Amino acid sequence: CAIVAVNHCIGHIEMGRVATQASNPVVLYVSGGNTQVIAYADRRYRIFGETIDIAIGNCLDRFARVIGLSNDPSPGYNIEIEARKSQREYIEMPYVVKGMDVSFSGILTFVETRWKTLTKGKDMEDENLMKLQRNLCYSLQETLFAMLIEITERTMAHCGQKQVLIVGGVGCNKRLQEMMSKMVSERGGTLCSMDHRYCIDNGAMIAQAGILEYLHGISTRLEESTCTQRFRTDQVQAIWRPNMVWEHT
Repeated sequence: CAIVAVNHCIGHIEMGRVATQASNPVVLYVSGGNTQVIAYADRRYRIFGETIDIAIGNCLDRFARVIGLSNDPSPGYNIEIEARKSQREYIEMPYVVKGMDVSFSGILTFVETRWKTLTKGKDMEDENLMKLQRNLCYSLQETLFAMLIEITERTMAHCGQKQVLIVGGVGCNKRLQEMMSKMVSERGGTLCSMDHRYCIDNGAMIAQAGILEYLHGISTRLEESTCTQRFRTDQVQAIWRPNMVWEHT
């Protein structure tokens, strides 16, 4: 019986490629612990851009707690629902893209401060507060997702890719999928997205990546088996995939 070490992000990507039949997409990996834009070349998943502080899922979860949204079924989902109910009155927020990287901590501080300032000493049942809550959810989503789409589009242009695959728990968000689909279609490409069954963490994705490694002779000795949060996506040699060359556009 063999032990096969699997990188968490690689599991998401390989599950996504199977579920959507994506051939060689640019990957947007968005979850509670990670935010990365990835493209494959030379047998590795190369990270083009990522968060320089907190992950997008962490940002959404923390904001949901501040404004009192439930954890059932998840904070991010409840933000999405409240945003849909909003009057779509956009509240200007910091937009932080630094080269190919993004930053979410300053935006989180901004919305937290805005909420606490405007709600201090007020009745939380007030209709105006509900309107503010929903407009903040809407504005936060629009800002964060626009940042992600910007760096994803740059990666598509650099690599000459026509497909985008969204993986990770935040990838379930219908508004993110809608915004990404619009950008991709304008470039003559296709969006490969999934529902919660495959976006959120699941055992099938680990099994999928593991079997690909095992079939290509990769295994791990018991005494070398460890768990680490710092096992980066681009550290894995994806020998199960043929080599690809980018074509800049």
